[in-house]
Amino acid sequence: MITSIFPSPSSHFQRGSLRKHSRLERGAATALALMLSLAAAGRGVCADWPQWRGPDENGIAREKLPKDFDAEEIVWRARVGIGFSSLAIAEGRLFTLGHDGGKETVWCLDAKTGKMIWSDEYEAALLPNLHEGGPAATPTVNGDRVITLGKDGKLHCYQVTDGSPLWKRDLLRDAGMPKPPEWGFAGSPLVMGKRVLVEAGMTLAIDRENGGILWRSQPFRPAYGSAARFKQEGAERIAVLKTDGLVVLDPENGGTLAFEKWETPFQTNATTPIVRGSSLFISTGYDRGCALFQFDGRHLLKRYENEKMSTHMNNAVLIDGHLYGFDGTAHRGRPTEFVCLELESGRERWRVPPKQGLGCGSLIATSDGQLIVLTEKGELVIAAASPDGFTIRSRDQVLGGRCWTPPALAGGRIYARNARGDVVCVGASD
Repeated sequence: MITSIFPSPSSHFQRGSLRKHSRLERGAATALALMLSLAAAGRGVCADWPQWRGPDENGIAREKLPKDFDAEEIVWRARVGIGFSSLAIAEGRLFTLGHDGGKETVWCLDAKTGKMIWSDEYEAALLPNLHEGGPAATPTVNGDRVITLGKDGKLHCYQVTDGSPLWKRDLLRDAGMPKPPEWGFAGSPLVMGKRVLVEAGMTLAIDRENGGILWRSQPFRPAYGSAARFKQEGAERIAVLKTDGLVVLDPENGGTLAFEKWETPFQTNATTPIVRGSSLFISTGYDRGCALFQFDGRHLLKRYENEKMSTHMNNAVLIDGHLYGFDGTAHRGRPTEFVCLELESGRERWRVPPKQGLGCGSLIATSDGQLIVLTEKGELVIAAASPDGFTIRSRDQVLGGRCWTPPALAGGRIYARNARGDVVCVGASD
């Protein structure tokens, strides 16, 4: 049973302080963010992980772990409320969402200290359904704006520096849906130029500047993954895995360019397509498996399909032609295993048995090919990405409770959260 959510070692998290900082405090926070950015540059690392799947939308950071990285050192802890929203970090600020007492809160924290810079809360449904519930989409930081999507479809755009509201939308109303999807809204906003792409059964393109609707795609049954961009012969395209199947859309008008049926038991597709060139890899849970498609401009041509990787909700990572990810869900009594596949052939290179205790975990990677795995029970595992085998470099308990949310790497530190809303920052102290 989850009870109190907001108690925190920082007085900034007391319920009576949920308000915008003063102008003086905001100026100080901006100066601090600049100093953090300069300090990070001095350490030879990139300070940003600004959206779902990181700076390049592939689950891979643009930095290595520092030589003095220490996963046993907890730099700070905070509480943000129930949910599975991952963490976006940009220019010294961390953004995420959580739920408490019938309300969702958008948090902007100081990435160095964990203290609140600003927050905004609004009424929202928890929607617990075989899990704790709460918001699941990751904030998207784009320039001077941060865009967030709540569990029951409330889409907000804020000024990054002080949380000033710029625009908002209700995706339930915009998509003509009588109620939220079974598992709530979970796809993270994707910014393509002036368009903010969001998933509500149909894909909607929202004007980044004013929140107006630019286009709606044809309707599909709602799914729970995010859109991915790719190019085919120089033309930008959008790939989305709906509950009905894999869809390729034209970003100019939302028109459907190709469709391939891909359904799973329980009407649940919850992953983002992995792209390389015009190749699209998809993987879903409930023993449905995976497939690689080639988009030729008009059709999705299936290269292969197998059951060697059934990714429930946390995407695999593609490194040097090999996919690293989790295979299996709590279906038919088969436990989850960690697997390496060749992208081009679908051939399995190795799998880590359940006794290793990774569970239904999540992962990201560093720029030099280190895997950062957060196990379902909150252990942070660092291992080399190699098709020859899985060798663990370090393994440290950093969280308790259920951990289904991918971590983030920014400025030489790893940030992670659990379902009940504990956030930790780990790494070497300054």
